Amino acid sequence: MSGGVGSRLWPLSREDNPKQFHDLSGGGSMLLKTVKRLKARTSGETPVYLIASERHAERVRNDLAPIDLAGGAAIFEPMGRNTAAAVAVAALRVLAKHDDALVLILPSDHEISTEAQFWATIESGVPAAKAGSLVVFGVKPTQPETGYGYIEAPGAQGENPDEPRTVKRFVEKPDLATAEGYLDDGGFYWNAGIFLFKASAMRDAFAKLAPEIWNKAEAALVQASDEVGGVFLPAELYADVPSDSIDYAVMERADDITMVPAGFKWSDLGSWQSLLEVSQADEKGNVKLGDVVAIDCENAYFRSHGRLLTAIGMKDVAVVSTLDATFVAPVTHSQHVKKIVEQLEKSGRLETRFTPTEDRIVESGAWRKRVRHWLFEETLPLWSENGVDRTHGGFHEALSFDGQPVIGRDKRVRTQARQIYAFAIAKQQGWNGNAEQLIAHGIEFLALKARTVRGGFVRTLSVDGRVIDPTEDAYDHSCVLLALAHAHAVGNRDAMRLGDATFEFLDEHLEDQRLTGFLETSEGKGLRRSNPHMHLLEAFLAWHQVTGKRAYLRRAARIVDLFRSSFFDADTWTLGEFFEDDWSRADGEKGQWTEPGHHFEWASLLIDFAHASGQKDLIPFGRKLYASAVANGLNRATGLAYGAVSRAGLPLDRLSRSWPQSEAIKAAIALDGTDGPDLKPEIEQRVGRLFRWHIDPAPTGMWIDQIDEKGRASATEVPASIFYHLVSALTQYLDRVE
Repeated sequence: MSGGVGSRLWPLSREDNPKQFHDLSGGGSMLLKTVKRLKARTSGETPVYLIASERHAERVRNDLAPIDLAGGAAIFEPMGRNTAAAVAVAALRVLAKHDDALVLILPSDHEISTEAQFWATIESGVPAAKAGSLVVFGVKPTQPETGYGYIEAPGAQGENPDEPRTVKRFVEKPDLATAEGYLDDGGFYWNAGIFLFKASAMRDAFAKLAPEIWNKAEAALVQASDEVGGVFLPAELYADVPSDSIDYAVMERADDITMVPAGFKWSDLGSWQSLLEVSQADEKGNVKLGDVVAIDCENAYFRSHGRLLTAIGMKDVAVVSTLDATFVAPVTHSQHVKKIVEQLEKSGRLETRFTPTEDRIVESGAWRKRVRHWLFEETLPLWSENGVDRTHGGFHEALSFDGQPVIGRDKRVRTQARQIYAFAIAKQQGWNGNAEQLIAHGIEFLALKARTVRGGFVRTLSVDGRVIDPTEDAYDHSCVLLALAHAHAVGNRDAMRLGDATFEFLDEHLEDQRLTGFLETSEGKGLRRSNPHMHLLEAFLAWHQVTGKRAYLRRAARIVDLFRSSFFDADTWTLGEFFEDDWSRADGEKGQWTEPGHHFEWASLLIDFAHASGQKDLIPFGRKLYASAVANGLNRATGLAYGAVSRAGLPLDRLSRSWPQSEAIKAAIALDGTDGPDLKPEIEQRVGRLFRWHIDPAPTGMWIDQIDEKGRASATEVPASIFYHLVSALTQYLDRVE
C-alpha cells in the first residue's frame, strides 16, 4: 500500500511527494526497497501488486520501471478511501486473478532490516493463514513508544517467544504511562501493519463485519480500466466506498486473529526521531545529511536540501531544512510535527502541499526585458493592425498563424470587450500606439451593433455586425463592464455613460430576484455557474479602483459572500463551477468539475478585494485556492495547468491553455507579500513556463493557445479572447518588478 502523505516527516514529505518516494535511509526510495524486499522471496510465485494514488501514477511507474512484478500490477485509487478499501481491492484482485491464494499486505514506507529475516517471519505465519486465520505481525517493543498502536498477544507459559499466538485485542496509541506498562507486561507488541490471509478469509470477514466496503469496492474494481500502465479504479464508483481503516473495519472485531512475533528489525520511519535511530551516525551520535556543518553537537538529526545548514552546541534535536521551510524540535517531540502541518493548512500555506524544485529562478525580474519586448514590440503592434476589422467594425475573433484574420468567424461580445480592455491597459502602461482610437473603435462597434432594446448586450454578432445570438448573458456583460472601467480610466468620454446604462440593465434584468447572485442569462434557465460571478467581481473591483466609489465595492462584497457560502469547498480547497438553482452542487461530473485557471483567478481577485475592503481573512482562501490548483491541477510532465480536474484532483480536461498559465502569474503576484512564503521565484518560474510552452514557439506576436498532455501544440489558430489574459498578467508582472 502506497498512500498517505507522511506529514510527520514534513517538511521533506509533502502531499505531492510523500515519504514513500524518498530515500530516507539509503538504498533507494522506500517504495522501491519494499518491492525489492517482496521480490526476494526464494520459494513460490510472488506476484507484486501496488495500491497507490492515481495522482502519483507517473512517479510509481518511474520508480518501478526496472522491476518485474511477476504478473502483478499497480492499482491506482482516484481518491484515498483509507486502508479497508485498499485491502478489499487487494483481496478481490487476488480472487479474480489467482484463485484463493494467500495475500500479504504491507505498507510501502517501513524500514525492515534484512530480506531473509523478513521472509522467515512471514513464512512462519503461512500455516495459520492457510487454516483460515487472519495473521498479523507484532514487533517486540524496545521502549515505551507512544506513536504506535499495540497488539496484546500473551503467549502461554514456557512457549517459544517466536511462536504464533492468538491475539487478545488491539489497542490504540497509548500515553507514556500506559506504554511503559505495556513494556513491563511483556505481552504487548507494536502493530507493524502487516497482514497475511487467504483471500476468501478476508472476503468472509468483510461479509460479516463491513459488507458495504467490500460490495462497493467490488463494484469499482469490476468497472476498473485495466491498462498497460496499471489498473485505474473509476472515481464515480470508488468515491462511494466508505472510508475506514482495516483495523477498525475488520481486524479489531474479527474472531480468528493470529499474531506472529517479528524476527526482523522494524521501524515505520514515522518521525525524525525514528530516522535518527536507524541512520548512520558519527561518533557523537549525529546524523548529517546534505550540506551540513555541525560543531559541538550530540545525538542530533540534521538534514538539508538545497541550502547550507549550520549548527553549534545542539543536543537531542532534529533540524530539517528544505528550499522553502525549516523544522526544528527536540527529537522527543519531532513526531508532533503534524500539529505544525495542521496549523499551516488551516491558514492556506502552500508548503504542505507541493515541493519546490531546485531549478527555480531566484532573481526577481529575470523575465522583465523579454516580457516588455514581447508586449510592446511584437504583440500590440500585430493586434492593433491585423486584429482590427476596419471594414465592418470591431475586432476579429481570431488570427491564423500567418497573422491573417480567420475568415467567417462570428464576433463574440466578450471578445470585443476584452480587446478594448487590452488596449486600455496598454495605454496605462505607456504604449505609444494608437490605443485611444482602438478603444473608441471598439466601444462604437458595441454601442451601435451589440445593444439590445432593453439596454443590455447580445452574445454574438456576424462578421458584418448582424445579430446572431441575441441572448443577454451575464458573462458578456461582466466583460463589457471591465472594459468600460479601464476605458474610462484612460479618458474615453463614452465609457462612463455606457457603463452606467449597463449597470442599470444588470440590476433590472440579470440580478437574481432572491438576491443570490446573478442569472446566467436574462431568461434565467439552466445550471448556474460561478464563472460569470468571478468576472463580475473583477469588473466591480475595476470600477471601484478607477472611481473610488464604495458602491462598487459593496457590489463586489455580495459576490464574495456567495463565494464563501456556496462556491468554495472547505474540505477539498476547491472551487465549484456548476450549481443547481439553489446553489447546491450540480449532479454528476459537472458537480465534480473544477478549473485550476479559475482557482488562480479567484485567488488574485480575493486578495485584491481583501486589500480594498480590509477583509484580511480572505487571504487564506486565496492561498488555499492557489495551493489546490498547484497540488492537483498541474500536468507534471509540462508544469502547465490542466483545463479541468475533479475535486479529487483527477484530470478531466487534459489540455493546457495559455490563459490559466497567465492567471497563475497573477495569483502568485497577488499572494506574494501577504505574510506567506516568498513567491518571487514562483512568479519568475510561471512567467518562464508561459513563454517556454505558449509564447516562444509561436510566430511573432502570437501564442500557442493549446498544449496537449504530452507537451505538443494542438492549436490551429490564435484566439483574440486570450489577449486580455496575457496583457493583464504580464503588465502586472512588469508593475511588480519595475
